[in-house]
Parts: sequence; structure tokens; C-alpha cells
Amino acid sequence: MALHAVDLKELSPEVFRVFGTQNALLTAGERARSNTMTIGWCGLGRMWNEPACTVYVRPERYTYAFMEAQEYFTVSVPALEDHDRIRVFGTRSGRDTDKLAQSGMSVAYTESGVPYIAESQWVLVCRKLYAQDLKPECLTDDLPLRHYQGENWHRMYIGQVVEAYAR
Repeated sequence: MALHAVDLKELSPEVFRVFGTQNALLTAGERARSNTMTIGWCGLGRMWNEPACTVYVRPERYTYAFMEAQEYFTVSVPALEDHDRIRVFGTRSGRDTDKLAQSGMSVAYTESGVPYIAESQWVLVCRKLYAQDLKPECLTDDLPLRHYQGENWHRMYIGQVVEAYAR
């Protein structure tokens, strides 16, 4: 079944149940070159009175350079039965591995050329609005420290959801 456009004003509660409870795939780049990585941390809601998606990427990740260079990114949620197929996106680097070939998945593109994972159940196309590094001095509790060793803190990206697709 093909993906179909979803009116952003009518996003079903299903999308909110799926995002944040299933691993998602973050893709950034262009037709000539892109990269996809697994993200476990993802927020979906509203920011500045617009539908928004927040993702987090560490600077050492290959996807980071694509996120910095591009205006748009996508967040794709594959079906639960594809969980084993997407494992490669979180365990290998796109610098030296063809993760698409290993997973058996493929990249498709929106009409404006933004890449996403074609086999996904949900796809959000986001326009990058804000980026900021997370900093230890901004913590109000020690709970997040268990995710950090040294200086490899994430950069947070807030994207306006400009298109949504569902299967």
C-alpha cells in the first residue's frame, strides 16, 4: 500500500501513539547523498503554534553534517515487523556501510526532493526551525547524566512538520 498525504490539522491520535514508543528513522540529505539513523528520542507536538517534531543528534554521528547542511529532514516510522531490518541504522555508520542495502529498505523523495524511508508506516517532513546544543550546565536534575560520558552531548533540532504521510 502506498503512502498518502495526511492533513496536518487532522493528524490522528495514532501518530502520537507511534512516535516516541517505536524507534524512528531520521533521514537528512538530498538526492545525491543522504543518511539515515535510528532515533529513540523524538518528540511530537506543537511549538510556536505549529505542528513540530524535535529530534536529537550527537555531533559525531554521520547524520549530523547532513542535518546541519539541510533545511529539511524526515522522521519515518517503519512497521513493528521491520524492527530487525532497521537495526543496522542504529548500529552501523553510513560513512562506511550501505545501510539501505543491508536493511533491504529504500529511500524515496518528496516532490521537493526531501529523502525518507519508503517502507515506513508514517513519515513526517520537517523544516528545520531551531538547533541548539544540550549542555550539562542547563540540567535541573541528574537523571539525564546516565546517557552521557564526557562531552558528546546531543544537538536538539526542532522542525516544523510541513507534510505528513501514512500508509
